[in-house]
Amino acid sequence: MASSSTEFTLCRLQPGHVDLPMLRKIYQGNVRLELAEEARAGVLASQETVTRIVESGKVVYGINTGFGKLAQTRIPAERLAELQRNLVLSHSVGIGKDLADNVVRLVMATKVLSLSRGHSGIRIEVIDALITLFNAGVYPCIPEKGSVGASGDLAPLAHLSLMLIGEGQVTAKGEKMSAIEGLATAGLKPFELGPKEGLALLNGTQVSTSLALSGLFEAERVFSAGLVAGALSLEAIKGSVKPLDARIHEARGQAGQIAVAAALTDILNGSDIVTSHADCGRVQDPYSIRCVPQVMGACLDNLHHAARILRIEANAASDNPLVFSENGDVISGGNFHAEPVAFAADIIALAVAEIGAISERRMALLLDTGLSGLPPFLVNDGGVNSGFMIAQVTAAALASENKSLAHPGSVDSLPTSANQEDHVSMATYAARRLGDMCFNTSVVVGIEAMAAAQGIDFHRPLQSSSTLENEMSAIRENVAFLEKDRLMAPDVEMMRLWASREHWPAAIEALLPSFA
Repeated sequence: MASSSTEFTLCRLQPGHVDLPMLRKIYQGNVRLELAEEARAGVLASQETVTRIVESGKVVYGINTGFGKLAQTRIPAERLAELQRNLVLSHSVGIGKDLADNVVRLVMATKVLSLSRGHSGIRIEVIDALITLFNAGVYPCIPEKGSVGASGDLAPLAHLSLMLIGEGQVTAKGEKMSAIEGLATAGLKPFELGPKEGLALLNGTQVSTSLALSGLFEAERVFSAGLVAGALSLEAIKGSVKPLDARIHEARGQAGQIAVAAALTDILNGSDIVTSHADCGRVQDPYSIRCVPQVMGACLDNLHHAARILRIEANAASDNPLVFSENGDVISGGNFHAEPVAFAADIIALAVAEIGAISERRMALLLDTGLSGLPPFLVNDGGVNSGFMIAQVTAAALASENKSLAHPGSVDSLPTSANQEDHVSMATYAARRLGDMCFNTSVVVGIEAMAAAQGIDFHRPLQSSSTLENEMSAIRENVAFLEKDRLMAPDVEMMRLWASREHWPAAIEALLPSFA
């Protein structure tokens, strides 16, 4: 739990209306959650509807029946608490390393949003407990593997729910401890779950959605880094800015392409390197330089589309069945099916793979003296020195790995629950693999930027634009000019961190999804 001196941003959760900037803040940390007061009436009404059904003896799926293939089994009222507890315990079969805290924060927040839509039949006290635990920095240990993304993220959300009943493990104050200890840290005691509460907690797309949001936010960073690296490479080879002419992009009409060309024009404005070769007669650069607006613009369009889908899903009521308290209906449907999330994750994956693919090609171009006009492998005294030769091999290896990882997760499906759940989304894997892909691309783009900075330094005393000179300074603070061969692995790691950072030039940040 953070010290009292830590400054927190208050995020007031209005179910159905939480925007992308707030989700980013939750992901980044140092926030406290507060449920909008007006959401409480709907939660209370849905819970009262469930209570009336139990008292009436009416048989309703998810309230007093078994689950999945066992939906025809009626459960007597005196065993409903046992039913909900057993549901949580039996579904806690996740495996693998635990999800990172920033992802778990999103899972907890989006679970609160879903339950607070007033369609889950859960007590407000359970929702308040999730908020209290979040604000106390008590996070459930959720294994990353074990969900197929339909019938909800059952296994990982069961591990979330274990915490509420005093089972499993949590992290608090940076340490792993029992759930009982974690609850006590937040001033809470274990819950005995009421009718439908275990099912409401387990059903939903919150884990796959949170992983996809994490992938989106990391993809935004490598996209931004890719644009800066591309501009540095253009300067390093003294490439032409004519392909950035707005008239070209308006003639096609693709929004992302138009926006990227304008942003690149902005960050190159004032470059002495550009004006130094205005009359060189160079007609065409290779596609990896000339077509940056077309490729990166298409990537940007994909990120915007995915962001719209994920913002909606983060606010969605996605458990089953749903309670409609205005007329007492409890309707079994399929909002837990995470196909929208799987598709969103897949198009983010395509964008991340392409950002790395075009970056690696620019990196290779920089090393080819016949195309770049720079010293072979960007180092003096070649032969004795290999320069950036093998750094490009690393970039190629990771760009190639991303090609395999980019295979769509959404096209896969395996039936579960004795064929009752016969088509699933695989959204959780589709979203989870984005973490590896963004890591790979941050390395690729970082290596390119390091190589491009080396190329620009060969043109000194010519200066680039003020924006790009600021980036050069940021690079040189951590990675020195390569005079001769040295251990480069630390340089590569520093450049990965450069490519993974949060803030970028204003012209680039303005491109990123920011809508409500």
